[in-house]
Amino acid sequence: MKRIMLGCLAMALIAALIYVLMARGIMHAGDIVADEGLPAYFYVVPGGYILGGLLILLKKRWLWITGAVINGFGITMFYTAYAARPEIMLSASGLITKIAQILMEIGLIYLIVTYKRKTTVPGVK
Repeated sequence: MKRIMLGCLAMALIAALIYVLMARGIMHAGDIVADEGLPAYFYVVPGGYILGGLLILLKKRWLWITGAVINGFGITMFYTAYAARPEIMLSASGLITKIAQILMEIGLIYLIVTYKRKTTVPGVK
């Protein structure tokens, strides 16, 4: 379980790093360039992935569910927004972020499904 959580954190940090590199103009997603003024989410998303990645380590199932829903929504919005623009979808930054996000989604779903709460029965050691 610990390895999966650390893997999810690593994927979140990779996604955040790529968004920061895009915001700084070091990496480009197709024809979207920093000079044209990137959408605000290129600046907000990295913080969300860093915070969300760290929250995974708290071992709270409801946080994993919330993170999986938000991450799934982000992936869906990307494919909805750029479905007709393969130069963005197939760019290095587009592929790296989506692979990291999909792997993190799989890890979160695994954690959610396999999480077992420690229950204590009164009077039993």
